[in-house]
Amino acid sequence: MIIDLSGRTALVTGSGAGIGRAIAAGLHGAGAHVVVNDLTPEGVEASVERIAAGNGGGERLRGVAADLGTADGCAALVAAAPDVDVLVNNVGIAWPRPVFELADEDWQRLFDVNVMGGVRMARHHIPRMVERGWGRAIFISSECGLHIPREMVHYGMSKAAVLAVARGFAESVPGTGVTVNSVVPGPTRTDGSEAFMRGMVGDGMTLDEVEARYLETDRPSSLLGRFTKPEEIASLVVYLASEQASATTGSALRADGGVVRSIG
Repeated sequence: MIIDLSGRTALVTGSGAGIGRAIAAGLHGAGAHVVVNDLTPEGVEASVERIAAGNGGGERLRGVAADLGTADGCAALVAAAPDVDVLVNNVGIAWPRPVFELADEDWQRLFDVNVMGGVRMARHHIPRMVERGWGRAIFISSECGLHIPREMVHYGMSKAAVLAVARGFAESVPGTGVTVNSVVPGPTRTDGSEAFMRGMVGDGMTLDEVEARYLETDRPSSLLGRFTKPEEIASLVVYLASEQASATTGSALRADGGVVRSIG
């Protein structure tokens, strides 16, 4: 299968690092013009440079810094990139904390960034895709939205909401040529996940040892037996952004390494 996104424009929110950057690189490698988004100009610049270096140049790449946890930040990104063919709502934040220690502002900040950032982007871009008769909106959720982790109930809440929002947007644009789906990654090797895992299982081990201990203690249902790579999540997203995925909409597609013990 050859995926060619030449002539398409894609926006990947939260693409300064990790899964988001891998998705942006994958879409760019498939020929799309890509808008990279991160919280800071420095993060945007570093990500654009890294993607350009890996893909043979920076043509068809640009970046926009904006805080998508605020209405003003979302408006700034919309103003900078008002029309896209592919929207990947990836931006998200997380930190472990016992549920009884979570303050109101913790819940609100997670919801504002992880849910409302995607809602605001979709609310602007999907109707424009419908007008053009083609588009792809992809929400990045998490297996934590299906198996709520006790150490991050607020994060699990937000990622469960992402699944509901994505399905709801899909239900709202049937038969239009626009598809809306969500992707459900499992434990994935990123700089952020390394710091999180070391906090969970302890330091003093190699990264491979930390991951193995984490899977053993916190994700024993993993069938893959290792963390996924950001590029493996990106491959699924690139497919969903393609013409070949035209019959897939309203779905939550898992790239969780078999962590979720369900065939549905």
